[in-house]
Amino acid sequence: MNLIESLLHQLSGWFLAPVLVLILAMFLYACYALGAFAVEALQRRLGRSHAMERHWQRHDGALEDLELWTLKQLEPLRIGSRTAPMLGLVATMIPMGPALAGLSDGRMEEVARHVGIAFAAVIVSLLAASVIYTVLVVRRRWLLQDLRKIELAIAARRA
Repeated sequence: MNLIESLLHQLSGWFLAPVLVLILAMFLYACYALGAFAVEALQRRLGRSHAMERHWQRHDGALEDLELWTLKQLEPLRIGSRTAPMLGLVATMIPMGPALAGLSDGRMEEVARHVGIAFAAVIVSLLAASVIYTVLVVRRRWLLQDLRKIELAIAARRA
C-alpha cells in the first residue's frame, strides 16, 4: 500500500465508532419520533391537536411565519430520513476492508465479526430511516391540512 492508500485506510477506520454512535442516535430519534407521532395521532383522533393554531395565534396570525414554522417542524424528520441510509452505507463499507483482508488471510472469525458489524449497522440505519420517513410523510400531510384550514379561515374572515 502506498502512503495515500494507507492514510485513507487509517482515516476511514477512525470514523467507524462515530458513525455507529450516529446510527444509534438516529435509531433513538426514530423511536422518539414514532412515539410523538402516536401521541399526535391520538390527539388528532380526539380532536385536540391545535399546535399550529396556537402558534398562529401567538404570532399575530402571519401566514408566512406559519409556513416557516411548518418547515421547521419537518426539518429534523427530513434530515433524519436522508442521513440515516447514508450513515448505514458508510458503516457498511468501513468494516468491509478489514473483512476482506481477513478473508484473504484465512481469518474467518475476523471476517464474521466485521461483516456482522456491517450488516447490523445497515439494518438499524434503514429501519430508523423507514420509521422517520413514514412519520415525515404523514406529518407533512397533517400540517398541510392544518395550514389549509387556517388559510380558509382567513379567507372567510376577509369575505
